[in-house]
Amino acid sequence: MPNHLKITAVGSLCLAGAVTGAAGAEPGAKPNVIYILADDLGIGDLGCYGQTKIKTPGIDRLAANGMLFTQHYCGSTVSAPSRASLLTGKHTGHSYIRGNQNHVCDDGLTYNLPLAATETTVADIFKDAGYSTACFGKWGLGGPGTEGEPFLHGFDRFFGYLGQSHAHRYYPDFLFDDTEKIYLNNEIYSHDLIMEKALDFIDKQAGTPFFIYLAPTIPHAELLVPDGELGGYDGAFCETPFPGTANHSAQPQPRATYAAMVSRLDRDVSRIMELLERHGIAENTIVMFTSDNGVHREGGHDPDFFKSAGPFRGIKRDLYEGGIRTPFVVHWPAGIAPGTVSYHVSAFWDFLPTVCDILDRQPPAGIDGISFLPALTGHGEQLRHGHLYWEFHESGGRRAVLRDNWKLIQLDVNDPDAARFELYNLSSDPGELADVYSQYPGIAAELKKLMLDSRTPNHTWNFSGQ
Repeated sequence: MPNHLKITAVGSLCLAGAVTGAAGAEPGAKPNVIYILADDLGIGDLGCYGQTKIKTPGIDRLAANGMLFTQHYCGSTVSAPSRASLLTGKHTGHSYIRGNQNHVCDDGLTYNLPLAATETTVADIFKDAGYSTACFGKWGLGGPGTEGEPFLHGFDRFFGYLGQSHAHRYYPDFLFDDTEKIYLNNEIYSHDLIMEKALDFIDKQAGTPFFIYLAPTIPHAELLVPDGELGGYDGAFCETPFPGTANHSAQPQPRATYAAMVSRLDRDVSRIMELLERHGIAENTIVMFTSDNGVHREGGHDPDFFKSAGPFRGIKRDLYEGGIRTPFVVHWPAGIAPGTVSYHVSAFWDFLPTVCDILDRQPPAGIDGISFLPALTGHGEQLRHGHLYWEFHESGGRRAVLRDNWKLIQLDVNDPDAARFELYNLSSDPGELADVYSQYPGIAAELKKLMLDSRTPNHTWNFSGQ
């Protein structure tokens, strides 16, 4: 089956007459793009996806005034490969980065395996189209002095954490300001500083087209907000204090702190929107909001209490829906009718070809994504994926393939004696409660072949015996 199938119906509930070139945006003007990637936020953590305990009015407004996707998937169930998939348009069967792997740089510190210089990123495409480009937050695709630095992948400006392990602390020793280490001496709450840099960039670039890849570390563990800033969550929940570990600080109110972190992120989404309005550029700025993978269970977080995975099974590091199905909200008044819902099945690797479609550029060869611009605007023919694929190189090795809402998962891939398959029908069983592998051997056999055909060998990312 081909990976891209043409369908005549747009895969969304777009209202008729979606706006194109509405008041406030000159006809044919290049839209600004702000892509906000939360860290370990569950699909159920937002009010627009059913959350009741945590308040997210800013993101909920984005959904009410834009489009909410019901079946959007991240690139992987952990950070680095998910981000690589987003930026390069390739799923983890083909991408250069397929897992979290450490790499020691010249400064003697541990960062992450660098993204190859030969990889074309979405920032490269924006820059070639005359945009100012910036990344604020967590990079995780290469440390200082490597070919994975943001500046070698299309970004004019960077502020934040180059390495993932450093991003586990909200009061870090240092952050990177472009290529320079800025020492903070563990005294400044990093999220707030990163947001100030992002807002300052919008202020300075408001008159020219810009692309911002905003990758805040909230609500990744550790669970921490500045003293006295739990807001209305202080004492709001019954708590089991978290004693702390070598990797995460102690937290007497982990539930309240997690909620306060999510609401803090939501507050800053509102600050971005208010700034765009003040500059008169909100109409033709595309704001996308999502999360890099499913919710975590670290640092004292209790995802079950908040139903952070929504109605789905699994969390971060799982290939069940709770580990890879993410919130996805798109706000673009000049292009999207407000209050719409899309059932189009999409994934991180679709972002790059969507940008190419918006900018009228030819996508690079060898990508796996398809543009979802028709789903956004209600105009044109929306292609759909023949299938989606993921692989994960921790926890014994895992992989999954999804076709027509039939999902095959292989667990313990690296152990021939323990390796096993599970099969789920997401149309009838979105919570993946009933493994029907033995009942549908024909479908399982087809998906097994598709799973094997969906990856290319890689000397760094291979499964045992393959």
